[in-house]
Amino acid sequence: MSFTPIVPFSGYSGWAFLKRTMPAQQEAFKKSAELVRDEDYFRANIGSINSAEELVSDRRLLSVALGAYGLDDDIDNRFFIKKVLEEGAIDSASLANKLSDKQYLAFSKAFGFGDYSVPRNKLSDFADKTLESYRTRQFETAVGDQDENLRLGLNAERELATLSARSISNDAKWYTVMGSEPLRSVFEGALGLPSSFSSLDIDVQLSTFKEKANKVFGSDEVSQFSDPDKIEGLVRKFLLRAEALASFSSTSPASIALSLLQNAG
Repeated sequence: MSFTPIVPFSGYSGWAFLKRTMPAQQEAFKKSAELVRDEDYFRANIGSINSAEELVSDRRLLSVALGAYGLDDDIDNRFFIKKVLEEGAIDSASLANKLSDKQYLAFSKAFGFGDYSVPRNKLSDFADKTLESYRTRQFETAVGDQDENLRLGLNAERELATLSARSISNDAKWYTVMGSEPLRSVFEGALGLPSSFSSLDIDVQLSTFKEKANKVFGSDEVSQFSDPDKIEGLVRKFLLRAEALASFSSTSPASIALSLLQNAG
């Protein structure tokens, strides 16, 4: 993308600036030439696609379609994406249902190639809905090019608002968090969990996430993050811990020792 967001600070200061200026920055992003060209092409051509094979054969269309679900890195995995689409989302044994990353399931469900005789990309509002998601995620990607932690914060805001509202059990919501690398990163960072935490037994991870969340946020329910203040608190803790860790890791042992001696003196 030719658009470069203005992110003059890292950490929580950068987050506060980004949130304050986001409406204006998103408006500028929507007008960027590359994005406009992508959207115009998608609107003009997506309705003529009749199969998964046709979609994966058009790289420009596929790029937007994958980008709308955060699956940009799969642009060259045409056979895999074709299989995800063709097997659909209704059959519990389909590939999309087996994958831990549920963005593939949402992607397959949105197009409906494997589920319906007439795919959903023929619907009149399909392009608008897909492009809205594409625009949001591409803005997050552009922010991530400047500061990856800020991108993770934006992703957490969006994903948790949706996840909190889903009619599934609290444990199922936590398993969704654990199955999403970006969300997991934010929660592990905010709750002070080590990078090795993901190697523990899945049931141990679940109980630990719930215990830590209850201690830090007053509840072990993922649905609490339907409250914007709770999401803001989560992102703030994640960014402040990440900033502190980065500051500590960039400090040499000699500087740390000197600081301790000076403080002792």
